[in-house]
Amino acid sequence: MENEKITVPKILRLKQEKKKIVALTAYDCLMARLVDEAGVDVILVGDSVGSVFSGYDSTLPVTLDEMLYHTRAVARARPRALLVMDMPFLSYQCGPDDAVRNCGRALKEGGAVAVKIEGGVAMAPTVRRLVEVGIPVMGHVGLTPQSIHQMGGYKVQGREEQDRKRILADALALQDAGAFSVVLECVPAILARDITRELRIPTIGIGAGADCDGQILVIHDLVGLTVNFTPRFVRRYAELGRELGRAVREYATDVREGRFPTPDQAF
Repeated sequence: MENEKITVPKILRLKQEKKKIVALTAYDCLMARLVDEAGVDVILVGDSVGSVFSGYDSTLPVTLDEMLYHTRAVARARPRALLVMDMPFLSYQCGPDDAVRNCGRALKEGGAVAVKIEGGVAMAPTVRRLVEVGIPVMGHVGLTPQSIHQMGGYKVQGREEQDRKRILADALALQDAGAFSVVLECVPAILARDITRELRIPTIGIGAGADCDGQILVIHDLVGLTVNFTPRFVRRYAELGRELGRAVREYATDVREGRFPTPDQAF
């Protein structure tokens, strides 16, 4: 059924059926409703909210309480899409017990259906523990923004053979630990293709080429609401930032010149 709720097993079936998975971010109820009505399969409340909403220079300052706030707002849209909450820095890295407690809050308080965490082999025991207690996990390897200082910036990962082997091992470790999907960020398209063929679970690409099982973008990038930087892997499908600026300038001119409000906008 077209209106059937997207579930974790449904996401797994989409790979088996060789159907592409469509994922986007959302951070508020209105955007979530619009994105969901357009027919996406996954809505990620990304810690990218720190950059596109809160004005941080990176995702690192984002807190668990901030993520819960935005996830609750998105959940109020009652999306058909699978709702995934990004776990922020230090909400899961300190050990499986902390991870269970905090990821449990994502489902219990945030209304998420699943969580996303960064890291591969090192995070596999944590992923396994989360899955054991009933928390679905989406993994994330390649460029992991919460490790940006260690990586030395936002750089493509996996160009060298040693790095390619490491990223593949990370993806396989997540699969073996029970993750239901894995995001591949900023890795060469050939590597993403090889990982996608190797894994039984879906790969969701961002800057990882067309052979992934699905794609995800930040909604603000997609519709032209980011102003300072557009990554190479983004295609802008609208320029809402320009249109918003035009509308506000027209409104300001009308107010100053007495053209707004007219009797039609008065009681």
